[in-house]
Amino acid sequence: MTNALSFNRRSTLSLLAGGAVAGLAGLPAEARSEDWAALGEDVKSEFQWAWRHYVERAWGRDEINPVSGTSRSFFIEGHDLGLSLVEALDTLWIMELDEEFQAGVDWVKANLDFDVDGYAQVFETNIRLVGGLLSAHLACGDPALLDKARDLADRLMKAFDASPHGLPYRYVNLKTGAVRDPETNLAEIGTYATEFGVLGQLTGDDRYYAAAKRAMKHALDMRSDLGLMAANLHAETGLFTSRNASIDVYADSFYEYLWDSWELFGDADMKRWAGECLGAMVAHQGKRYDGRLWFPMVDYETGAVTGTSQTVLGGYLAGLLGQAGMKAEGDDFLASYSAMQERYTIIPESIEVTTATPRGKRTGLRPEFADACLNLWQHDRDERYRALTAVHYRNMKATSKATYGYTSLADITTRPMTQGDNCPGYWWSEQMKYYFLMFAAPKRVDLSRLVLSTEANVLRGFVRD
Repeated sequence: MTNALSFNRRSTLSLLAGGAVAGLAGLPAEARSEDWAALGEDVKSEFQWAWRHYVERAWGRDEINPVSGTSRSFFIEGHDLGLSLVEALDTLWIMELDEEFQAGVDWVKANLDFDVDGYAQVFETNIRLVGGLLSAHLACGDPALLDKARDLADRLMKAFDASPHGLPYRYVNLKTGAVRDPETNLAEIGTYATEFGVLGQLTGDDRYYAAAKRAMKHALDMRSDLGLMAANLHAETGLFTSRNASIDVYADSFYEYLWDSWELFGDADMKRWAGECLGAMVAHQGKRYDGRLWFPMVDYETGAVTGTSQTVLGGYLAGLLGQAGMKAEGDDFLASYSAMQERYTIIPESIEVTTATPRGKRTGLRPEFADACLNLWQHDRDERYRALTAVHYRNMKATSKATYGYTSLADITTRPMTQGDNCPGYWWSEQMKYYFLMFAAPKRVDLSRLVLSTEANVLRGFVRD
């Protein structure tokens, strides 16, 4: 495997030579005079405004459709689990919207029941509901929230137990424990360690973290001589089912949780694996097109490029590289997305990296660019990252604000942009929290200790009265 530290010294020189880091240089004049506290208050006001519409039109439902004022289920059709409500809880608490927070907690305690005869996607259920309940519990200390998180995690554990390799199936029946869909991917087998680890700490039960780490280790043990993993694998055979190494679709949060497990639990194995994997990515996936750094899919054994698309999801990697000590590379990659934001106002959902053009017209209120900016900003408080995030926020506000909240977009190429009709649950947990943390200097978070899950649930760093 590549030694991450020695590689970092070499790669920094080569990436800087490419000149893309210069794309982040210099602070816009308007940023130097920005009233960050006022912008933070604006974020809070918009969040509260959208929340009121959710309460009025979709209370307890998974997601609101902000154009029509209707709602939809996310996990199990016809049986809502309060997804947006749970996702919003710790954001409400951080924003000191205490009345709204308590109303949400009361709904969870009175209505949220996971004894449902239906199949839920294990990965999504963990990052959204287990994580949301845990962060809300850490915020207020209510033991009922921890009890519900544990009940749900126990149901998800059936998906791990059913596999001979400890690789969770994609779906589990929340009531019966039956599983289905063994054809899975790195993200869906490797995005549990932070939530399961915190749950284990709070309950004194190490089964959860052990199961999460075992699944990750199985894939890591199959890395090629290049240090890369294929993105797709099978829960029953334990083998890769593709040859594509990906940093975004099918894989992204696997890599986040290696580093996060080191930060949260001091797990040296996870830190070593994170460094090795990130080093291999930069060495064998980082490619330049028109001077911009991208990380297209490559064959995990040969390093040959197998596809030239990059999704907006990949933006997280810029921040993760910064967290892991590869800040020059992180800045370099962020500059590629910054250029797309400047050119298209809203970063396209999928990008053809050879031409830096959109591969589609729709986008889903994506938070990854703001996520990366927050992680890089936490490193050195460089105002460039706040300035880029302020643009991201204002562009979202200008294009996605609808009658009853904020919505995804159906076409980013029209002027004005054509709105869709759905507010994804992660909007409540992710970008609005990122914006507020960066702009508002929140009293209830210690930024120096902050650790967020891939869904931006606060797993460390709350400051309680």
